[in-house]
Amino acid sequence: MEMDDLPKGELPPHLELQRTRVVCAADAPSYTESVQYSGAYMAYDVDNSLRMEDFRKNFRVEIKSLNEDDIEFDLIGIDAALANAFRRILIAEVPTVAIEKVYIANNTSVIQDEVLAHRLGLVPIKADPRLFDYKTDEEIANEKNTIVFKLDVECTRMGERVKNASDQLKWLPAGSEMPPDSKTKFTSFGCSQDSLPAFTSEAIASRYPDIVLAKLRPGQAIELEAHAVKGIGKTHAKWSPVATAKYRMLPEVVLLEDIEGDLADELVRTCPVNVFDIEDMGPGERRATVARPRDCTLCRECVRGDGWDKRVQLRRVKEHFIFSIESTGALPPEVLFTESIKILTEKCQRILTELL
Repeated sequence: MEMDDLPKGELPPHLELQRTRVVCAADAPSYTESVQYSGAYMAYDVDNSLRMEDFRKNFRVEIKSLNEDDIEFDLIGIDAALANAFRRILIAEVPTVAIEKVYIANNTSVIQDEVLAHRLGLVPIKADPRLFDYKTDEEIANEKNTIVFKLDVECTRMGERVKNASDQLKWLPAGSEMPPDSKTKFTSFGCSQDSLPAFTSEAIASRYPDIVLAKLRPGQAIELEAHAVKGIGKTHAKWSPVATAKYRMLPEVVLLEDIEGDLADELVRTCPVNVFDIEDMGPGERRATVARPRDCTLCRECVRGDGWDKRVQLRRVKEHFIFSIESTGALPPEVLFTESIKILTEKCQRILTELL
């Protein structure tokens, strides 16, 4: 296509493909880089600069599935750098509440004190971190920066072990019940947490009640207090609010020619995730169609073999990301994403403040 034949402001098809798609051949992908230079296509009278009004017009979020713990949604019209920023913030900077200090009065189980404390730290706590303040080591524990749990179990039955699960962690809304100590700063709270409006709707507890912490034999016992505080995953993984936060570019499967007859059957058999279907065209005629391109895992089985790369082309859409979040339970997954947006906004505001 000659330059004079192109509509104003449009690129030739081969350049538009390079700009918007990653082509995944059998050996390696092509056109993986993003074109950032504003004058890259000035020869075609196309301005490639980033404008806020264009971003607002093109960007959108489409939720595909949502339940109590998982969400999958599409981020459309966004650069890979921003999608990755959300992923990193979700993993490392959205705060949650986790057990930080464990004060063990008695532990005669086979699990060492430090291993038991580590297990307790990884138990997801169902408590909204937005209702709490961060606590430093110098501060005294109070109802706004600390959640206290008590674990007091003993095995007295003969002949079998007792499972000590996370549902036996009892919330102490009034604060510590241990004797005052100048070093550990044990103290009861100024007011009970369950009397505060933020905590009256639901008691604070482990998100999953069946997490096994220890198994006790007759005569063994565990007595301890666990203090949970607010933190972020950058400090320790126990504060990370997500089990997974991932994204991938939207797959695009293109048939470069009509694939009919036995070739169509071969293509359908080749794909391990059932992307293709057979369409009946009439008596004895059948043709392959791309039925479920979103399910493509880029295994490239359909482009391997003699001549198949000339019939099928696998692509990824550069500015369309399938984003998945699996929450550990402290906050719903859709709230986690909105919190990551707030954190990224604060970072941008901080940079603007420093620059000005």
